[in-house]
Amino acid sequence: MTIEISNPAELHDPTGFGYSHVARVSGELVLIAGQYDSDVEGHTTTEDFAGQVDRAFANLGIALRSAGLGYPDVAQLRTFIVDHDLDKLTVLGKKIAEIWGERPPTQTLLGVAALALPGMLFEVDALAVRG
Repeated sequence: MTIEISNPAELHDPTGFGYSHVARVSGELVLIAGQYDSDVEGHTTTEDFAGQVDRAFANLGIALRSAGLGYPDVAQLRTFIVDHDLDKLTVLGKKIAEIWGERPPTQTLLGVAALALPGMLFEVDALAVRG
């Protein structure tokens, strides 16, 4: 089994935070690290929850494309919401439907008190399958 680690140039350099964006396992499984509302410097760009969800999924798309994949290749999501409530769940549900329609991937949602950096309200990681 081989593991290939990579960090797309279009995303911030995460190594200073102790992780990488993408891991390909034996060429079949691709694991995408938690993506959030980050600019190329790794800073959040908005305090708006919906805006953070949009940017996090856009960054997820960048990470997937860097591995030659797209949203349809995602088998599992893990989402993390600070101070989770039904309004935030509605925002997330609309975004999932916008991307995956009637066939969303499996998902585990965790409500959390805080995320890695100040200002982060949402994070998503993914497991995708090649072929």
